Amino acid sequence: MKKNLLILLFVSNLGFAQDKDSLDLSRYTLYPDDSFMTYLDEVQLLPKIKFKTYRDKRYYYWFRKKVLKAYPYAKIASGELIKLNEKLDSIPSRRKRKRYTKKTQKYLEEEFTPQLKKLTRTEGRILIKLMYRETGERAYDLVKEYRSGWKAFWYNTTANVFKLSLKEKYDPVNVQEDYMIEDVLQRAWRDNLIELDNPKLEFDFSMINKKWDLGYPLDYKK
Repeated sequence: MKKNLLILLFVSNLGFAQDKDSLDLSRYTLYPDDSFMTYLDEVQLLPKIKFKTYRDKRYYYWFRKKVLKAYPYAKIASGELIKLNEKLDSIPSRRKRKRYTKKTQKYLEEEFTPQLKKLTRTEGRILIKLMYRETGERAYDLVKEYRSGWKAFWYNTTANVFKLSLKEKYDPVNVQEDYMIEDVLQRAWRDNLIELDNPKLEFDFSMINKKWDLGYPLDYKK
Protein backbone atom coordinates (compact mmCIF):
# COMPACT_ATOMS: atom_id res chain seq x y z
CA MET A 1 0.00 0.00 0.00
CA LYS A 2 2.85 2.40 0.89
CA LYS A 3 4.56 1.68 -2.41
CA ASN A 4 1.34 2.29 -4.32
CA LEU A 5 0.83 5.57 -2.49
CA LEU A 6 4.32 6.80 -3.40
CA ILE A 7 3.82 5.76 -7.03
CA LEU A 8 0.50 7.63 -7.13
CA LEU A 9 2.10 10.74 -5.69
CA PHE A 10 4.96 10.53 -8.16
CA VAL A 11 2.69 10.19 -11.19
CA SER A 12 0.38 13.00 -10.08
CA ASN A 13 3.38 15.28 -9.53
CA LEU A 14 4.86 14.87 -13.01
CA GLY A 15 2.67 17.55 -14.53
CA PHE A 16 3.79 20.17 -12.02
CA ALA A 17 7.46 19.40 -11.35
CA GLN A 18 10.07 21.70 -12.82
CA ASP A 19 12.68 18.97 -12.60
CA LYS A 20 11.38 15.65 -13.98
CA ASP A 21 13.97 13.75 -11.95
CA SER A 22 12.88 15.22 -8.59
CA LEU A 23 9.83 14.78 -6.37
CA ASP A 24 9.08 17.39 -3.72
CA LEU A 25 7.52 15.29 -0.95
CA SER A 26 7.13 18.39 1.23
CA ARG A 27 4.03 19.21 -0.83
CA TYR A 28 2.27 16.08 0.41
CA THR A 29 1.19 14.59 3.72
CA LEU A 30 2.43 11.04 4.10
CA TYR A 31 0.75 8.73 6.57
CA PRO A 32 2.77 6.11 8.47
CA ASP A 33 0.09 3.48 7.87
CA ASP A 34 -3.14 2.94 5.93
CA SER A 35 -5.42 4.41 8.60
CA PHE A 36 -6.38 7.35 6.38
CA MET A 37 -8.36 4.94 4.23
CA THR A 38 -11.00 4.68 6.96
CA TYR A 39 -12.03 8.26 6.24
CA LEU A 40 -13.01 7.52 2.67
CA ASP A 41 -16.66 6.93 1.80
CA GLU A 42 -17.65 3.50 0.57
CA VAL A 43 -17.84 3.43 -3.21
CA GLN A 44 -19.91 0.97 -5.22
CA LEU A 45 -18.06 0.07 -8.41
CA LEU A 46 -20.45 -1.10 -11.11
CA PRO A 47 -19.72 -1.72 -14.77
CA LYS A 48 -21.22 0.61 -17.34
CA ILE A 49 -24.37 -0.83 -18.85
CA LYS A 50 -23.92 -1.65 -22.52
CA PHE A 51 -27.27 -2.09 -24.19
CA LYS A 52 -27.45 -4.17 -27.33
CA THR A 53 -30.40 -2.27 -28.77
CA TYR A 54 -32.07 1.09 -28.24
CA ARG A 55 -35.21 -0.81 -27.25
CA ASP A 56 -33.27 -2.51 -24.43
CA LYS A 57 -32.10 0.87 -23.20
CA ARG A 58 -35.59 2.34 -23.22
CA TYR A 59 -36.99 -0.71 -21.45
CA TYR A 60 -34.32 -0.63 -18.75
CA TYR A 61 -34.96 3.03 -17.85
CA TRP A 62 -38.71 2.49 -17.99
CA PHE A 63 -38.26 -0.47 -15.66
CA ARG A 64 -35.95 1.58 -13.40
CA LYS A 65 -38.75 4.07 -12.73
CA LYS A 66 -41.01 1.19 -11.69
CA VAL A 67 -38.46 -0.21 -9.24
CA LEU A 68 -37.74 3.15 -7.63
CA LYS A 69 -41.47 3.78 -7.23
CA ALA A 70 -42.16 0.40 -5.60
CA TYR A 71 -39.12 0.17 -3.32
CA PRO A 72 -40.23 2.75 -0.70
CA TYR A 73 -43.42 0.75 -0.09
CA ALA A 74 -41.39 -2.44 0.43
CA LYS A 75 -39.18 -0.64 2.96
CA ILE A 76 -42.20 0.72 4.82
CA ALA A 77 -43.95 -2.65 4.91
CA SER A 78 -40.76 -4.33 6.12
CA GLY A 79 -40.30 -1.70 8.80
CA GLU A 80 -43.88 -2.11 9.99
CA LEU A 81 -43.42 -5.88 10.11
CA ILE A 82 -40.31 -5.51 12.27
CA LYS A 83 -42.14 -3.17 14.64
CA LEU A 84 -45.10 -5.52 14.75
CA ASN A 85 -42.90 -8.49 15.67
CA GLU A 86 -41.08 -6.53 18.36
CA LYS A 87 -44.34 -5.33 19.86
CA LEU A 88 -46.00 -8.76 19.76
CA ASP A 89 -43.02 -10.28 21.55
CA SER A 90 -43.69 -7.95 24.47
CA ILE A 91 -47.42 -8.72 24.69
CA PRO A 92 -48.13 -11.89 26.70
CA SER A 93 -51.90 -11.90 26.20
CA ARG A 94 -53.10 -13.59 23.02
CA ARG A 95 -56.19 -11.40 22.97
CA LYS A 96 -54.13 -8.23 23.24
CA ARG A 97 -51.74 -9.49 20.56
CA LYS A 98 -54.68 -10.00 18.21
CA ARG A 99 -56.04 -6.56 19.03
CA TYR A 100 -52.71 -4.91 18.33
CA THR A 101 -52.32 -6.78 15.05
CA LYS A 102 -55.75 -5.58 13.90
CA LYS A 103 -54.77 -2.05 14.86
CA THR A 104 -51.69 -2.37 12.67
CA GLN A 105 -53.82 -3.75 9.85
CA LYS A 106 -56.19 -0.80 10.05
CA TYR A 107 -53.30 1.65 9.96
CA LEU A 108 -51.71 -0.04 6.94
CA GLU A 109 -54.97 -0.14 5.03
CA GLU A 110 -55.87 3.49 5.72
CA GLU A 111 -52.36 4.76 5.07
CA PHE A 112 -51.30 2.80 2.01
CA THR A 113 -54.25 1.21 0.20
CA PRO A 114 -55.09 4.36 -1.81
CA GLN A 115 -51.44 4.70 -2.83
CA LEU A 116 -50.97 1.04 -3.69
CA LYS A 117 -54.05 1.08 -5.90
CA LYS A 118 -52.29 3.69 -8.03
CA LEU A 119 -49.45 1.31 -8.79
CA THR A 120 -49.36 -0.41 -12.16
CA ARG A 121 -49.36 -4.18 -12.59
CA THR A 122 -45.59 -4.14 -13.17
CA GLU A 123 -45.02 -2.05 -10.04
CA GLY A 124 -47.21 -4.46 -8.07
CA ARG A 125 -45.18 -7.43 -9.25
CA ILE A 126 -41.94 -5.65 -8.36
CA LEU A 127 -43.33 -4.75 -4.94
CA ILE A 128 -44.12 -8.40 -4.16
CA LYS A 129 -40.56 -9.36 -5.15
CA LEU A 130 -39.09 -6.54 -3.09
CA MET A 131 -41.08 -7.65 -0.06
CA TYR A 132 -39.27 -10.97 -0.32
CA ARG A 133 -35.94 -9.13 -0.61
CA GLU A 134 -36.67 -7.02 2.46
CA THR A 135 -38.15 -9.72 4.70
CA GLY A 136 -36.78 -13.01 3.37
CA GLU A 137 -40.35 -14.34 3.19
CA ARG A 138 -42.97 -14.54 0.46
CA ALA A 139 -45.91 -12.19 0.84
CA TYR A 140 -48.08 -15.33 0.82
CA ASP A 141 -46.27 -16.69 3.89
CA LEU A 142 -46.56 -13.35 5.66
CA VAL A 143 -50.30 -13.46 5.11
CA LYS A 144 -50.46 -16.98 6.58
CA GLU A 145 -48.33 -16.02 9.57
CA TYR A 146 -50.17 -12.78 10.32
CA ARG A 147 -53.55 -13.81 8.95
CA SER A 148 -55.59 -11.39 11.02
CA GLY A 149 -53.33 -8.43 10.36
CA TRP A 150 -52.01 -8.87 6.86
CA LYS A 151 -54.60 -10.90 5.01
CA ALA A 152 -56.86 -7.98 4.15
CA PHE A 153 -53.97 -5.65 3.46
CA TRP A 154 -52.16 -7.85 0.95
CA TYR A 155 -55.10 -9.65 -0.65
CA ASN A 156 -57.31 -6.60 -0.96
CA THR A 157 -54.66 -4.25 -2.31
CA THR A 158 -51.91 -6.24 -3.99
CA ALA A 159 -53.24 -9.59 -5.18
CA ASN A 160 -56.78 -8.52 -6.07
CA VAL A 161 -55.85 -5.23 -7.65
CA PHE A 162 -53.00 -6.57 -9.75
CA LYS A 163 -54.14 -10.20 -10.11
CA LEU A 164 -50.64 -11.29 -9.16
CA SER A 165 -49.23 -14.20 -7.18
CA LEU A 166 -48.20 -13.52 -3.59
CA LYS A 167 -45.97 -16.59 -3.87
CA GLU A 168 -43.41 -14.70 -5.98
CA LYS A 169 -39.83 -14.95 -4.73
CA TYR A 170 -36.78 -12.79 -5.37
CA ASP A 171 -33.91 -14.55 -7.10
CA PRO A 172 -31.42 -12.16 -8.77
CA VAL A 173 -28.99 -15.04 -9.26
CA ASN A 174 -31.23 -16.98 -11.67
CA VAL A 175 -34.00 -14.59 -12.79
CA GLN A 176 -33.06 -11.76 -15.13
CA GLU A 177 -35.86 -9.43 -14.01
CA ASP A 178 -34.82 -9.85 -10.38
CA TYR A 179 -31.23 -9.13 -11.32
CA MET A 180 -32.40 -5.95 -13.07
CA ILE A 181 -34.25 -4.92 -9.91
CA GLU A 182 -31.11 -5.40 -7.82
CA ASP A 183 -29.00 -3.61 -10.43
CA VAL A 184 -31.35 -0.61 -10.31
CA LEU A 185 -31.27 -0.57 -6.50
CA GLN A 186 -27.49 -0.82 -6.29
CA ARG A 187 -26.96 1.97 -8.82
CA ALA A 188 -29.57 4.19 -7.14
CA TRP A 189 -27.84 3.64 -3.78
CA ARG A 190 -24.47 4.44 -5.35
CA ASP A 191 -25.90 7.69 -6.69
CA ASN A 192 -27.42 8.58 -3.26
CA LEU A 193 -30.96 8.35 -4.60
CA ILE A 194 -32.16 5.82 -2.01
CA GLU A 195 -31.22 4.34 1.34
CA LEU A 196 -30.78 0.69 0.51
CA ASP A 197 -31.35 -2.08 3.05
CA ASN A 198 -29.22 -5.19 2.95
CA PRO A 199 -31.27 -8.04 1.48
CA LYS A 200 -32.49 -10.81 3.78
CA LEU A 201 -31.12 -13.24 1.21
CA GLU A 202 -27.64 -14.56 0.64
CA PHE A 203 -26.14 -13.53 -2.68
CA ASP A 204 -23.06 -11.64 -3.78
CA PHE A 205 -24.10 -8.96 -6.23
CA SER A 206 -20.55 -8.44 -7.45
CA MET A 207 -20.48 -12.11 -8.49
CA ILE A 208 -23.89 -12.28 -10.15
CA ASN A 209 -22.97 -9.06 -11.92
CA LYS A 210 -20.49 -11.12 -13.87
CA LYS A 211 -23.12 -13.71 -14.75
CA TRP A 212 -25.71 -11.38 -16.23
CA ASP A 213 -24.90 -9.15 -19.17
CA LEU A 214 -27.50 -6.44 -19.73
CA GLY A 215 -26.02 -5.94 -23.16
CA TYR A 216 -27.96 -8.99 -24.31
CA PRO A 217 -31.66 -8.77 -25.25
CA LEU A 218 -33.80 -8.26 -22.17
CA ASP A 219 -36.74 -10.37 -21.12
CA TYR A 220 -39.50 -7.82 -21.69
CA LYS A 221 -42.39 -7.92 -19.24
CA LYS A 222 -45.22 -5.50 -18.67
